[in-house]
Amino acid sequence: MVSVRELLDARTLGVALELVAGARGLARLITNPRLQQPGLALAGYLPQLHPDRVQVLGNSEVGYLASLPDDDARGAAMAVAGAGVACFVVTNGTPPPGVLVDAAESVGVTVLATSAATGDFIRVATAWLEGRLAPEHTVHGGLVEVHGLGVLIVGSSGIGKSEAALDLIARGHRFVADDAVLVRRISPTELRGRTAELLAHHLEIRGLGVVDVGALFGALATLDERQIDLVVELTESEDEPDRLGLDHPAYLLLDVALPLVRIPVTAGRNLGLLIETAARNQLLRWRGRDSAADFIARIDNRAAGGGS
Repeated sequence: MVSVRELLDARTLGVALELVAGARGLARLITNPRLQQPGLALAGYLPQLHPDRVQVLGNSEVGYLASLPDDDARGAAMAVAGAGVACFVVTNGTPPPGVLVDAAESVGVTVLATSAATGDFIRVATAWLEGRLAPEHTVHGGLVEVHGLGVLIVGSSGIGKSEAALDLIARGHRFVADDAVLVRRISPTELRGRTAELLAHHLEIRGLGVVDVGALFGALATLDERQIDLVVELTESEDEPDRLGLDHPAYLLLDVALPLVRIPVTAGRNLGLLIETAARNQLLRWRGRDSAADFIARIDNRAAGGGS
């Protein structure tokens, strides 16, 4: 949940907001990223109103209130303000109507104003709230960008996730997070991962301790956040039921199914190279080429008496 005060103070929102009235309501919570224009509610149809949303008043809503007799305008403003809304935002640089300010003050609802156009404010505020209200989960693992793919490396403690990430960084790939990856679902099909603030750009390597990736490899070796495209699970098992790679398992995270590759960890295996190859192979699959399926098709063709 996001408080109205956080919305007011947000530096990354992209538009400036001004507190007009209702400072008591700054602690109110916004629980839905969808903004609402309360035209129907001001006209008396309150079932249309969704509580705990930001209510945006553009020229139409402000003009409608101005067209009403004073008593009707006060009643309409009071009915909406008292319905549990998160806050009001008046756009287009229009002075908030006095009846709205009075009603909001009386029930402790904040009134904000912005010079941004209504559509522009709704667009940037919705995007900002979607990011802040997105479901989040912490994954014990590492996140590295490999050949343009965000690769989440998971596995049991001590199996070599950080060492694999370090090898990938040394190969020129970009580091996002180690140990604790904060994952957010920003759409029904897209996850983004970032590092915990205190661990930013740092890796813990057994025998070396904590190393600063940016200081060792340069600022271009790090990213603050990355979409997750592929999960690589490092396993202790040497069981390889699918030696050809025909199975395409998935890793379910925050209800999003991600492509999964399992790599057994044994002495002498170059995990960085294997993860790099897994990323390349995933890119080929997305482009419509499945190496394992192509191989089996050639075998079947040969067995049927066809050419090579």
